[in-house]
Amino acid sequence: MDSFVSLISRHGYSIVFLAVFAESIGLPVPAALAMIAGGALGASGILSLPWVLVICFAAMILGDLIVYFFGRHMGWFLLGFLCKVSANPETCILRSAESFYKRGKSTLLISKFIPGISTMAAPLAGSMRMRLGQFLLYDAAGAAMYALVYAGLGYLFHDFLGVIVHGIETAGRALETVIAASLLFYIGYRIRLYWTHRIYRVVPRAEVNQLTQKMQEEGSLRPFLVDVRSHGYYDSEAERIQGSIRLEPNNLAATVGSLPKDREIYLYCT
Repeated sequence: MDSFVSLISRHGYSIVFLAVFAESIGLPVPAALAMIAGGALGASGILSLPWVLVICFAAMILGDLIVYFFGRHMGWFLLGFLCKVSANPETCILRSAESFYKRGKSTLLISKFIPGISTMAAPLAGSMRMRLGQFLLYDAAGAAMYALVYAGLGYLFHDFLGVIVHGIETAGRALETVIAASLLFYIGYRIRLYWTHRIYRVVPRAEVNQLTQKMQEEGSLRPFLVDVRSHGYYDSEAERIQGSIRLEPNNLAATVGSLPKDREIYLYCT
């Protein structure tokens, strides 16, 4: 914490901008900490608080616009890449899409405060073809709130932050040991999650020609098709493959028992 705040005090606004921008494009950088430190330094007179807020806002909008356009043109490829650190990438994407389904465009107002959703919101908005003007309106409001909250916390509690920094200096090696142990525990936890869910990373797929041939069969030899497109990519007027049925992806656990047991079942999504 001490070295991070010292770095910001020496290099000023550029460090705040880079930290916030990096988080906005999906990198694991503590933008909230940078904004808190920037606000605290604003209270101390080292930086200007209004400029800290403007720089944080500009960095977020620039980063979000970049991933919005990438999401618009790269779609699920980009979303899958951003979810690589998740134990189950498909679940990561699905949860983010579900948030858009429940809250709509207002997701962008609160997404930056929710780990996981904060990384996925802008590219999801692009992949769902949200209009640019609409995206900018909601994203700008969310970015302004995010910057005001964290920079404001740093500004209001800068004395308390000084006490924390002093405590960290006093703790010395004991804190380093705790951090190292926590890091090792986290790495072990992620490895365990990866190993537990490894079976879900390889999903059997069928070629279109192969499935078309099977659809010519009759009776129990004919495959059973299920449309499980996630929210935002499906609506009541969306076209489906002829002969398929629609199931809500979040209700699969409850409805899987109603599917036929004597036929091959194929799922398709976006």
